[in-house]
Amino acid sequence: MFAQRLNSTASLEVKEAQNGDYVEPGRVLIAPGDKHMRIRKLGSRYKVECFEGEKINGHCPSVDVLFESVAKEAGRNAIGIILTGMGYDGAKGLLAMKRSGAKTIGQDEASSVVYGMPKVAYNIGAVDKQVPLNRIVRTLFTMLQ
Repeated sequence: MFAQRLNSTASLEVKEAQNGDYVEPGRVLIAPGDKHMRIRKLGSRYKVECFEGEKINGHCPSVDVLFESVAKEAGRNAIGIILTGMGYDGAKGLLAMKRSGAKTIGQDEASSVVYGMPKVAYNIGAVDKQVPLNRIVRTLFTMLQ
């Protein structure tokens, strides 16, 4: 339902990821609520794998699972963004992405509802640029150039 709601309001296609989907320009894939999501590089494309697994950092899906696969499979060809959220899921994965050459963005404290996940990521050195929510898209586009 979350993906459907976003799809009805966003200018990009938004859908709940399914095993076998490919990452494509203009498409946003959201992990299913009860499965982890990761990517695998196949030639010049990235294929999505959704799978059942134990909770990581108390979550399934876990952002760390996705980000760690992005670090391994996409490296410097990726940009990671961590937004408001409780806990620390995603921080270690974002750091892995940064260490593999990816650029990273973290939401700042002032614009976060809960400054948990982005704070931990910032504190461990995983964030290249920390910006307010309303500047994340602009920052992303700048990094893409």
